[in-house]
Amino acid sequence: MLKSLKVSAFILLVFAVGFLSRIHHEDSKFFLFRKISFTPLVFSPDNILSEGNGIIFLEITDRMDPPALVLCSIESAARVYHDRPVVFFMSGLPDMKSEDDQIQARKILPVLSSFENVYLFPLRMEKLYADTPLFSWYKKIKPELENFWIHVSSDGCRFASMWKYGGIYMDTDVISLRPIPHKNFLAAETLTVCSSSVFGLDDHHNFTWKCMEDFVKNYNGAVWGHQGPGLLTRVMKEWCVAPTFHNTDDASCGSILYLHPQRLYPISYPSWRRYFEVWPKIPTFNDSYSLHLWNYMNKEHMTVVPGSNTLVDHLFQQHCPTTYASLLTQESVV
Repeated sequence: MLKSLKVSAFILLVFAVGFLSRIHHEDSKFFLFRKISFTPLVFSPDNILSEGNGIIFLEITDRMDPPALVLCSIESAARVYHDRPVVFFMSGLPDMKSEDDQIQARKILPVLSSFENVYLFPLRMEKLYADTPLFSWYKKIKPELENFWIHVSSDGCRFASMWKYGGIYMDTDVISLRPIPHKNFLAAETLTVCSSSVFGLDDHHNFTWKCMEDFVKNYNGAVWGHQGPGLLTRVMKEWCVAPTFHNTDDASCGSILYLHPQRLYPISYPSWRRYFEVWPKIPTFNDSYSLHLWNYMNKEHMTVVPGSNTLVDHLFQQHCPTTYASLLTQESVV
C-alpha cells in the first residue's frame, strides 16, 4: 500500500512539474511575442504637439545653417515657454520616424541641443496642406513664377500648421521676453493692421479655416504681405466689428483677444534701425511679450555684433545667452 502511494505521489509530482514548466514556457513565449511585436509610437509632430500648446517656427527654404537671429528666436521661446514643446519645422531635414532620428537632427543645430523642449521636424508642404483649402492651390501654383514665393508659402504653412496643431505661431525674427498668457489671440502691428508674425489659436479653429479659404479665394502673390498681415486684417474685419484700442489696453474680436501693438511691436517697422543703435538706457519693455526685429527690413544691412552695446546686443545677451556665447566663440576663432 505504501509503495503504491509513493508511486502515485511520484507520478503527481512529475505531472505538476511538467504542467508548471509548460505554463512557464507559454508565458515566456507570450512575453517574447509581446517584446518582438511591440512597436513604439512614431516620433512625430502629431505626438509632440498633440496637446495643442506648442510654439511653432518654420524654415521654408532648404537652409540648414540658420543665422543667429533665428537661433535666438527659438532659444528665447524655449526659455520663456520651458514647459511647452517648441517645434522648428525645416524643409531641408530628412524624414524621421524615431527618437534617434530626432537626436541626430538636433546635432545639426548644436546651439539648441541643450534645450529638451526643442524639437526639429521636416517640413513637407504637400502633407501639411492635405485636407485643407490650401491643397488645391499648392498643386497648381508655379513657384518659379512667384515674386515672393518664400513669403507666400510661409504664410500658407503658418495657417495650415495652426489649423492642424494649434498653439502659437512665431516668425523666426521674434525674440520672446515673457509668456503670452492667452490661448486664442491675434496681435495688432499698427492701429489698423493685424500682424501675421505671432498669433495663437486652438487647433481646427474656424478663424484659421476662414484664413485658408481667403488665402485661395483672394490670392495675389505679386503684392508683398497680401497673404499675411493683409489677409488676417481682411478676415478679422469679417469676423467681428473692427476692434478699437483704448490707451494701451488690449481689445477683442469676438472670442479672440486682440493684442495692442505695444505687446509685440513697441518699436514699429519705420524705426527698425533703433534695434541696432546704442541706447543711453536699455528699455525694459514691461508692456511687451515679444519683440519683432523686422528681419525683412534689416537682413541685408545689419547683424548682431557682440560687444557693440547696441540694443540687439543686449537683447541677445539677456534672452538667448547660448546663441550669444556661440557668436563670441566664432569671433574668437576668427
